[in-house]
This record gives sequence, structure tokens and C-alpha cells, in this order.
Amino acid sequence: MKGLESRTFDKPDETRPFEGKGFAELVTVAGRPISRATFEPGWQWSTNVKPIAGTPSCLTSHLGYVLSGRMRITMDDGPTMEVGPGDVLAIEPGHDAEVLGDESCVMLDFGEIGDYARRR
Repeated sequence: MKGLESRTFDKPDETRPFEGKGFAELVTVAGRPISRATFEPGWQWSTNVKPIAGTPSCLTSHLGYVLSGRMRITMDDGPTMEVGPGDVLAIEPGHDAEVLGDESCVMLDFGEIGDYARRR
């Protein structure tokens, strides 16, 4: 139908595995990618995504919603933030992140994630 569009993560357009400990599923709606990422216990950006990105820290801008689990984000210049279920977050480029505890952190991301964890 014109003007209406629906997608489901049950059939993602693409799945991007991390270097161990999780993956990101992407769907495109209205021409914009949206991801549902599963970060498994022990996941850390600098270990599990940095080898894919090839940058010293995460240079992606995130606009997200945490469905489950907990994560700590550390900006390159020092400030940190912890997020958990129900939290809405905005993270500027230039950070590292790590899962806290023994539960996977599952997060929706509506930010600039078109190239996030994309293998070249």
C-alpha cells in the first residue's frame, strides 16, 4: 500500500556477525537502516567490532533503545554511561562499549548504522 511500510526482524535484510559474541540484524524501512543487535556476555567493541571497522574507536552515531541486558559506553575523552532495559540513548562517534553481566544486551538502533560492523 502506498505510504505504508512494515518490516520484521524475523526476516532481516542482512545479518552482520561480530568477531565472536553477537551479531546485528538490519532491516530497511523508508530507505533507512534499523538494527537489532545482540551483544553477548563478554562483548566489547574494541575486541569484537574494531577488527571489522578498522578504526581506533567506534565512529558510528547511535540512537537506540535497550530491550534487555546492560552495557557501559565510554567516550574517547573519558565520560561513561551505563544503560539497561527501557533506556533510550544517543551516543556520538568516538567511543568504546562493553556488555555488563552475564545477560546479552539487545538493542534497537535507529542511528547512522548503515555501515556498522560491515565487512569490506
